[in-house]
Amino acid sequence: MEHCFDIEPMNQWMPCGDKPCVIAGPCSAESEEQVMETARELAKIPMVKVFRAGLWKPRTRPSTFEGVGDEGLNWLVRVKQETGLKITTEVANPSHVEKALKAGIDMVWLGARTVVNPFSVQEIGEALKGSHIPVMVKNPLNPDLTTWMGALERINRSGVKKLAAIHRGFSYYKHSPYRNDPMWEIPIELKRLCPELPVIVDPSHICGRVDLLSVISQRAIDLEMNGLMIETHIRPKEALTDKQQQITPEVLASLLSGLIFRKPVGSTEFQNQLEKLRSEIDKIDQQLIDIIAQRMSIVDQIGNYKKENKITILQLKRWNQIFSERVENGEQLGLPREFIMKLLEVVHEESIQRQIDVMNKKD
Repeated sequence: MEHCFDIEPMNQWMPCGDKPCVIAGPCSAESEEQVMETARELAKIPMVKVFRAGLWKPRTRPSTFEGVGDEGLNWLVRVKQETGLKITTEVANPSHVEKALKAGIDMVWLGARTVVNPFSVQEIGEALKGSHIPVMVKNPLNPDLTTWMGALERINRSGVKKLAAIHRGFSYYKHSPYRNDPMWEIPIELKRLCPELPVIVDPSHICGRVDLLSVISQRAIDLEMNGLMIETHIRPKEALTDKQQQITPEVLASLLSGLIFRKPVGSTEFQNQLEKLRSEIDKIDQQLIDIIAQRMSIVDQIGNYKKENKITILQLKRWNQIFSERVENGEQLGLPREFIMKLLEVVHEESIQRQIDVMNKKD
């Protein structure tokens, strides 16, 4: 498999060894007292190695708190000096980069709103040239892997070799218990395409509420993601931004201690049995592909038959009947309703497109 990025291994620049890294700190730096109190408590948690705090906050409405700005850089430097924690903040333009580098910030990240603009990413990349500072890139607001990878590539091509992605979930138009739906298939695909690229999960922005944090954090660990970024505030109820998703250092310590870290590889006996089961999956997958190919062949025949008889492609009565019957059959076999619906929708969309292609084909 080809590597996408020319980067250094994460354990060479992130101070957490081979364990998942933990980055913690408030959504926003609000005062020197708040920053220092939070940092001192976080420094007592062995897994926490990096302190995060937003200084320049990209807010939707200008009347809301937009961060303390440059003043907060001195507070972060004091955190590093007094606690030994590495420090990181978000940058959204070249000016932020220059100020962060000058102050001695250890690493920076690009936020979801910045990532969607290639011009902004390119300008930030230019400002980072020659700095050797680690850079983390959050996913864009919308579920678009290409845009995410494009931002990572721009930063990497600017000479940044200490690079990581941050998965913070995606905006989702359907009902979801999450502020930003995790859509795990997207970061998993990113790791498949670029196995050398570390992916850190931001449960705070995915969940948007504290009661889901432990579940998402455990899922991230189970999926072999490379770390967690969790928003932590000494007094969350008084936070000026995102108070509903921040936890105290004490709660963070409890959350981390409750995580189960599983081995990536088991015993020889386990691996042998696993390979046997995987072999069965491979056979079934091939059968599925063969069956789908047979189905699409019949769809092509139907398309030609409709064309010859000048019949419209979409037959809603037939589709509604199929949809209802197949979903019911799937549920009787123990399959989740939503899964069956998604599967049928994908198959139906491809079937319609193939019939359209048949209709448009010149004889």
